[in-house]
Amino acid sequence: MAKWGQGDPRWIVEERADATNVNNWHWTERDATSWSKRKLKEVLEGLVVEGEAGRCEIGDLKHVEGEASCNSRKGKLIFFYEWNLRLSWKGTVKESGEKHKGSVEIPNLSEENEVDDTEINVSKKKGEGDVLKDLMRTEGTTKVREALRDYLKALKTEFTLGMILPTKAPVGQEVATERKPSGSTGQDSVVPQSLDMVGVKIPTVRIHMREVFNSPADELYSIFTKKELVQKFSKCPAVIEAEKGGKLQMFEGCVSGEYTELVPSQRIVLKWRCRSWPDEHYATVALHFQDLAAQSELELECKGVPVSHEESTRQCWKKQYFEEIHILLQQSKDNME
Repeated sequence: MAKWGQGDPRWIVEERADATNVNNWHWTERDATSWSKRKLKEVLEGLVVEGEAGRCEIGDLKHVEGEASCNSRKGKLIFFYEWNLRLSWKGTVKESGEKHKGSVEIPNLSEENEVDDTEINVSKKKGEGDVLKDLMRTEGTTKVREALRDYLKALKTEFTLGMILPTKAPVGQEVATERKPSGSTGQDSVVPQSLDMVGVKIPTVRIHMREVFNSPADELYSIFTKKELVQKFSKCPAVIEAEKGGKLQMFEGCVSGEYTELVPSQRIVLKWRCRSWPDEHYATVALHFQDLAAQSELELECKGVPVSHEESTRQCWKKQYFEEIHILLQQSKDNME
């Protein structure tokens, strides 16, 4: 199987603002490796296997090696995945109460084989307790196969949202999830919300986040609008044209957009997107700054985030923006002292 990013460049259309995939004709490719690792962990860890012999539970996903991707061509989705997995398990014999441990290995989960034909090997540490090993080989293997089917179902539905773009479909309304801020810093809650349709018609969510910084609002505002400060916290060259209609490009092109509104020390509104999002799809980002004595609070509203990219977008703002800005502010404070 070809490694991610090694597809034929003649057929791959990068997911960027000026490469619209008209009528889904071109070959577009999306890396599903990181998403798959999280999903495999979610569906496999904690599985409980019970029988007359005793009770077993699958523990940590100890080893995850491989990759996955999804390609779209002429309106059809093509999946590639190849995984080598190893899980731990522990159990208790019903009659004696003895406890035993072992592992489950899946050496080749791939699109070349049906799940029912995928090899699953169960082993146990030395000693008695073979009844538990037999339980894992029978009931346990069945449970693991069910979990693998759940992963593949999610890969083909949840992960692929937005990959097949609409051609001549009317804009409709669906149900999405809105993340709204709660009273405490850094927390959010979930309430039903109608679907936000921004750019391409795909299911989206709103992300709301709050963060308190040890700086006045005007200083924090400058960190988002002055090129030299943006480059300091992002640690990458950036394009920052902080005026209405001005362009934005950060993190080596992974994030791009346009400034649509700027109110000094109070508010910034952007058209904003990640390169991995569906072509031509932008979210609307609003940054609200509020002074809190010697500190300031930043409220982020990100409207129109593709459902399948909600968590990665949240982590982008948390890790690449907020945490790095905290570090920059602390360094500035240390230099002044």
